[in-house]
Amino acid sequence: MRPYLLLSNDDGVQAPGLHFLIEALRPHADLLVMAPDSARSGFGCSITSSHPLTYRVVRREEGLTVCSCSGTPVDCVKMALNLFPDRKPDLVVGGINHGDNSSVNAHYSGTMGVAIEGALQGYPAVAFSLCDHRPDADFTPLRPYLTKLAEKALALKMPAFTCLNVNFPAVPQFQGVKVCRMARSRWQKEVERRRHPWGPEYFWLVGESVELEPEATDTDRWALAHGYVAITPTQLDVTAYGLMQPLQDLL
Repeated sequence: MRPYLLLSNDDGVQAPGLHFLIEALRPHADLLVMAPDSARSGFGCSITSSHPLTYRVVRREEGLTVCSCSGTPVDCVKMALNLFPDRKPDLVVGGINHGDNSSVNAHYSGTMGVAIEGALQGYPAVAFSLCDHRPDADFTPLRPYLTKLAEKALALKMPAFTCLNVNFPAVPQFQGVKVCRMARSRWQKEVERRRHPWGPEYFWLVGESVELEPEATDTDRWALAHGYVAITPTQLDVTAYGLMQPLQDLL
């Protein structure tokens, strides 16, 4: 039997990255797609709790069902798993995101939210991102990597509460693939004051990313800067084990 994959994203059901992912994976697997009806970038692992959710099927063909959902990326995963229970996915896939989800961006990313929710629900999961925010970004170099990495993710037998964060540099040809850790960085100068020409002053989130360990060569940011596909194994257990004994001693 062909693998069964659940796909979602945070750029919306009409995003070119999602449609490229569908076409790349469709020859190799049956697909259920449940994606937000519009962009939900930066929604992380947020869920909807203040108003009802809706969905509609926008495309149905042999081995492919595509749905548009009014909720967040995590809502989409929950909706898909609960409304289509007859077949459990072999892999939950987020992406392809239009933009960089390496380093601390993973904490804000709705694309990573898809993979994290998949892992929380007990499924192998992977998130794909291309470090290019343009709507007309070229996803062509990713095609052979998407199918191979999806197959590897299925074969990996990932431990519970883990997933993979895969970022592709915006280059026409990749230098290879590197397994690496999350770089430490920090956003700063994030709030920009603006004034509407016919209205009140308002603020816009912008900012710049500052590398906290620019000399490190084992991070996702280093790999991307040098033309490599960066794969970061990600764990959902956020316990700071190194602090447990010092805290216990202090108490």
